[in-house]
Amino acid sequence: MANTSSAKRAARVSLRRLDVNKSRRTRLKSGVRTVEEAIASGNKVTAEQALKLAEPMLMRSAQKGIVPKKTASRKVSRLTARVKSMTA
Repeated sequence: MANTSSAKRAARVSLRRLDVNKSRRTRLKSGVRTVEEAIASGNKVTAEQALKLAEPMLMRSAQKGIVPKKTASRKVSRLTARVKSMTA
């Protein structure tokens, strides 16, 4: 347990950030899952719309430190390639 007042404050802040980051990570995974489900269903229009929503979510989460920057870029790149390769 924290002994100093600054350590106690840091522990409180850490718990608050944990909740915020957890919700952001959940929202991120849901966005990516939506794109993957649209790709699996074969609906290119829906997949493009889902990707348009998921891409900024991925990049913003990388900016906030939820996921590494290269991981977000890789996910966006792979999802974009899969959507583009779909037949209309």
